[in-house]
Amino acid sequence: MKVQGVHYHRDVQDGTARAAVFGISDGLVSNVSLILGIAGASTDPSIIRVAGISGLLAGAISMAAGEYVSLQAQKELVERELLIEKESIDTNLEDETAELKAIYEERGIDSDLAGEVARQIMSNSEIALEVHIREELGVNPEQLGNPLMAAASSFVSFSFGAFVPLIPWLVGEGNSAIWTSAIVGIACTALVGGVLAQLSGRSLFKTSLRQMLVAAGACSATYLIGSLLGTSIG
Repeated sequence: MKVQGVHYHRDVQDGTARAAVFGISDGLVSNVSLILGIAGASTDPSIIRVAGISGLLAGAISMAAGEYVSLQAQKELVERELLIEKESIDTNLEDETAELKAIYEERGIDSDLAGEVARQIMSNSEIALEVHIREELGVNPEQLGNPLMAAASSFVSFSFGAFVPLIPWLVGEGNSAIWTSAIVGIACTALVGGVLAQLSGRSLFKTSLRQMLVAAGACSATYLIGSLLGTSIG
């Protein structure tokens, strides 16, 4: 039930939205850097296309696998702690009540009031478990996220981001493709920065500029390295 005049927060603990935003960002930066690095070493457009597609697939699979493993591991760790806490509440009710009271006292609540609040919470085992997990681990057991959804979100978003700087090479080649790929990739990172700014409430200009500078720095570095390697090999 929503109360008028009270603000509500977005779910920032669920991994799906986070995976989507960072997947696009990582896909853009990593693949535009890879493409320009290869372009600096070789002018053969077929090699660059193969490298870009390979980077897209390898990165998307890697990101999805990593997202699934990390979120699944986090979920299993919290579920394990839930079992431990539940057993402790069932067998050591007085100790758990005293522990909850102490937590509230540390936060400045009067001792008598803290004791009363702790006793009322502990009278309901389900609420008691949820409160203890929130207070002791800092997580909401109902918002652990779905590892499969997060992995799928990461795969799709990374693929989308990585595909953008590859487009100029599917329809062109040479310096025009290099510049278009760099400009499109960096411009899209600015859009991602704008989305992050909206979600975090930070400066649109500063966040977008930060994303663009990171992408531009990565592109410049890989292109320079590719050029040096191409020259030395040739």
